[in-house]
This record gives sequence, structure tokens and C-alpha cells, in this order.
Amino acid sequence: MNRNEFMKHAAFATALSYSKILGANERVQMGYIGLGNRGDQVHEGFLEYGDAPTVAICDLREDYLDFAAKKSRATPKRYADYRRLLDDKDVNAVAISSPDHWHAPMFVDACRAGKDVYVEKPLSLTVSEGRRMVQVTGETKRVVQVGIQRRSSKFLQEAVEYIKTGALGKISTARGFHVQNESPNGIGNAPNGNPPSAEMWDKWLGPAPKVPYNRNRTFYNFRWFYDYSGGQITNFGVHYMDMLRWACGKDTPKAVVAMGGRYGVNDNREIPDTCEVHWDFGDMMMSFVQYNANAAPAAPRGVEMEIRGTKATMNIYSNRWEIVPEKTTELLFGARTPLDRTEEKAYNPSKKTTMEPKTVNGTTSTPPHCRNFIDCVKSRAKTNCTIEDGHTSTANTIISHIALRSRSFLEWDGKAERFTNNDTANRYLSYKYRAPYKLG
Repeated sequence: MNRNEFMKHAAFATALSYSKILGANERVQMGYIGLGNRGDQVHEGFLEYGDAPTVAICDLREDYLDFAAKKSRATPKRYADYRRLLDDKDVNAVAISSPDHWHAPMFVDACRAGKDVYVEKPLSLTVSEGRRMVQVTGETKRVVQVGIQRRSSKFLQEAVEYIKTGALGKISTARGFHVQNESPNGIGNAPNGNPPSAEMWDKWLGPAPKVPYNRNRTFYNFRWFYDYSGGQITNFGVHYMDMLRWACGKDTPKAVVAMGGRYGVNDNREIPDTCEVHWDFGDMMMSFVQYNANAAPAAPRGVEMEIRGTKATMNIYSNRWEIVPEKTTELLFGARTPLDRTEEKAYNPSKKTTMEPKTVNGTTSTPPHCRNFIDCVKSRAKTNCTIEDGHTSTANTIISHIALRSRSFLEWDGKAERFTNNDTANRYLSYKYRAPYKLG
């Protein structure tokens, strides 16, 4: 055997050995926990690719399981208890799309079971849960993707690179907008009553407080109740917070303040139908605007996000971004005087643009984010939205709904993950799980 033949045989033997290692296979066998609205969308995103077959599904609802099994084009094993799915040796990785209050317990158990994890946003219900999820990821060496799919959108990656060139100038403010009109009746005023199944209701609540059954507290509408969600500030706001801090190169804010309430919608929600949040990062401000009782655009041309610099503004939509140049001048903004208007009249005409308008098209769909996770499970590389980034963006939105609920201006220590000027607000950073549930 000559050297070339030897190397070929050695490489083949190595490949055979390596193929037995999770992550090096051609197929990543997926299990799905939670198959409601977002769970179905995530499942569909993975089904775009032939190397991520659905081998197991889990949900409390039989109709969701039926729908997912049919969509999977396979015969996945079905589970009502997510722990049984995690015991399944055929499952390499799991996608967790359960209600927010279940993310942390399921995530920790999945990592401890040796599964790589795609977990939907917001990462956690509380800041302390998110920090524990980061720790467990490190302890177990799992590959994790947080479901903030804009991180895998090529045109938004290009937007971030464009901003890094300094073309916008000094950025002073960035804003995100969630605008829709849910009036007059919103999610309705469903009365408390007996659950269709007391056992299912208990399992759905999980670690959350035991409360009377209310239809609006369950599937999908749980987002309007604080026991299970941070409301639209964390539901939609985490997408915008993550995009804006990624683009602007920011981590955690120094302070946060929020105002809002239920002003225009008549239903039994707990979260506001109208609110504004403002984060102070020391050298710039970020804002999230939630108007759910009026659908008029909150920004020019109905943008989702805007980043304002001294030289230009970047407007971000779901399918494109655009650059709107500013006109600037080196002249001083002089003191106006009735004795001489020459300087005043010369100021605006002297302003000039330093760049051309620009538009870049793209998409923020889920499949590319799923593709990135599959590839990273195989290579063991870092995902586009790591557990650290997912936690930071989620925590930034959680502290803002704490500011709203406590009606406080809160100063934030991002390293200690504590409020420094309000001990009462710190109690919202965690909560005691209902027995017998624990976070491992």
C-alpha cells in the first residue's frame, strides 16, 4: 500500500468513527416539544431540509399531534410528556416551542439529556431562569440556537455590516414598533370555569401558580398574562431589541423606564394595549413602542425599526432595509437675532448629503435559522443566535416590563443582573416554582 492509498483508508476509517459522534452524521433527528402556532412554524422551517427528519413529537393536544404527524411526512413517535421524548435515544436535537413559562425547565432537562436545543424566543420568563440556561449550556456543552431568526437573515447581516462602517454617523437613537388595532374586544372576556381536562390544565400550568381555568390563559392567548409571558414587550419586543443592539453593537442598558396601560381594548388581558419603553445605553437610547388600540403607522412608511445616525437613518422592514441620507453642514447653528438674518438664512441651504439613498431586499423567514442550527449541530460551531445573545436580548426586555409593572425608573447592573436603585423591583427577576417543579 502506497502513502496515498494509506491516507485514503485512514481517512475512511476516521470518517466511519467520526460518523458515530452526534453532530457529525448527515442526519439530525429532530424531536418537537410544543406544536401550537409557533411550534408548527418552526417544525415547518426544519422540514425544508431533508437532513433533519422528524422522529418524535410532543404536545398536550391530540389534534396538534395529528396535524404535526401528517405534516412530517413520516411516522414520528408521539408523546404527551416531554420527559419521555427526552428519553428517546433516536432524538438528537429538540425544538422547544412551548409557552414561555415552560422554556427554562424543558431546556435544562433537554441539555441534561444530551440533546442539542433550538428554543423559541423569548428565551425565558425571568432573568434568573435565563442566566441558569446559559450556565447549563456551558456545563453540558450543548449546541443551542435561540429562535430570533433575524440573526440568520442575510440582508440583515448585511445591514449590520453596513452600520459597522460608520456610514450612519454617530447613532443617537433606535426604535422598534409593534402596531395593530385589537379594539374593541381584543381576546374577549372569557369567564373562569372548569377545564376540559383537570389533568391537562395542571400539566399546562406546570411551574406557574395554580389559578382557576380560563380559556384565555391557555393556547396562544397566554401571551397576554404575566404568569406565562412578558406580554408583547418580550414577545415582539425581543426581536427588535436583539436586532437593534446587534446592529448598534450594544450589550445591556444602564437604565430603563416604561409607561402604559389598558386604555382602548375591553378584554381580560393583564398586559397593556398601549405602552412605550426606553432604554438608556449611556451613549444612545433605544425604544420599543407598542400601540395595540390603533393601527396608524408609528414611523414613516410603516417601518418595523429605525436607527437614526447623524449622517443617515436606516429604516428596517420585514423584507428590506433602506438608507435615508441626512443633510448636514459644517456651519455652526448660530444665535438668531433680528438685527442680522444673514447667518440664519444661510444655515439650511448650506446642508448637503454625503451619500446616496440605498435599498437592500431580503426575508426574515424561519428556515435559514433552522438550517444554521442543523449545520452547527453537525459541526459543533456556534449558532447565529447563541444562548448568550438570546439571554441578553430577552433580559433587556424582561427588565422593561418590570419597569412598567413597578412604575419605576430602574437603574440596571448588567453584570450582576440586578437593579441598583430599587430592591422591590428585584423580586420580579425570579419566581418560586409551584411544587414539585424545580429548575435543575
